[in-house]
Amino acid sequence: MDFAYDARTERLRAELTDFLEQHVYPAEAVYAEQVAGAEDPWARPPVLAELKAAARRQGLWNLFLPDARYGAGLTNLQYAPLAELTGRSPHLAPEALNCAAPDTGNMELLAEFGTEAQRERWLRPLLSAEIRSAFCMTEPDVASSDATNIATRITRDGDHYVVNGRKWWSSGAMDPACRILVVMGRTDPSADRHRQQSMILVPRDTPGVTVRRGLHVFGYHDGPHGGHAEIDFDDVRVPVENLIGAEGAGFAIAQARLGPGRIHHCMRLIGMAERALELLCRRALDRVAFGRPIAEQGVVREWIAEARVRIEQSRLLVLKTAWLMDTVGNKGAHTEIQAIKIGTPAMAEWVIDKAIQAHGGAGVSQDTPLAALWAQARTLRLADGPDEVHRAALARRELRRHA
Repeated sequence: MDFAYDARTERLRAELTDFLEQHVYPAEAVYAEQVAGAEDPWARPPVLAELKAAARRQGLWNLFLPDARYGAGLTNLQYAPLAELTGRSPHLAPEALNCAAPDTGNMELLAEFGTEAQRERWLRPLLSAEIRSAFCMTEPDVASSDATNIATRITRDGDHYVVNGRKWWSSGAMDPACRILVVMGRTDPSADRHRQQSMILVPRDTPGVTVRRGLHVFGYHDGPHGGHAEIDFDDVRVPVENLIGAEGAGFAIAQARLGPGRIHHCMRLIGMAERALELLCRRALDRVAFGRPIAEQGVVREWIAEARVRIEQSRLLVLKTAWLMDTVGNKGAHTEIQAIKIGTPAMAEWVIDKAIQAHGGAGVSQDTPLAALWAQARTLRLADGPDEVHRAALARRELRRHA
């Protein structure tokens, strides 16, 4: 295993670091002002369009897609340190580079499983950021940590499918630019439990699609990033050609989509933790309490040392996972994908928590990015599968080796 960054990665890292310093970090305060002053909480602040234009001019665009026909053609190992850098400003940098969820996963899904017509109609405008998309899998009435529970029905009716059900935590659906919903539902309840589901494309303006509300995350509406919606599908009719892949392939397609999504989240979480540690160290050196800088307090030094150890451990495992995905495929890296999904959010949550503690009241206010970083890290212990599900699956896999 060789995790050294190649020449292209080093060049892109340097360019992206400069882009963050010149454009993204200065835009954070502007973004906050525009969000606070917006009449529509789900509207996109103008600064995001400015950042996208700047990133595209510099060639920092669609870096996440390994398929060179559509994206930068980077491997997972090449993309890892770049995604980490975007995690330092997770509300701005990923979207500025058109590398933000859920569009990334939906674009990967269309690139791998979509028909040529589906790619032309939906993938092309997503690649150019003309539109945005949503992923509709989770449901309020079933335990969606077990995706075989999904109850939304997709029923064939001649040349159409009819969709009925309710989804929530539909990432991206509150965005005014959202035009297409990727919906998972049940086409054949009598089939094997992993062959009952299918994926279908539903234009957001299709009759019968009703967005009931936007959901808040720890009090953050997350509107400028597409938000999270609760959506009703009431006799929604779409052409049969909107089906993604084959009937019954929905569960397998969902797992294929979520694998890269999980590692992308973990890559960004490392950047979030690095920024929190940087803020912690600066605060510890500058803040004086009881007659001396808090950096001289033993407990604070313990936090800093432990944070560095935890970040490095997580980074190495994420890089190993990326390397395995490149060399043996996502299935071959399944154990490691589960391991990083368990460990990395917990690591970032711990590091950010210590940075918040060092900042006192400022740490939980809007004057630092720490509260929003913590909320995002904590949420990722649920998103793309809760810790407990990944732990159970990882334990079963480990036990099989010794059975």
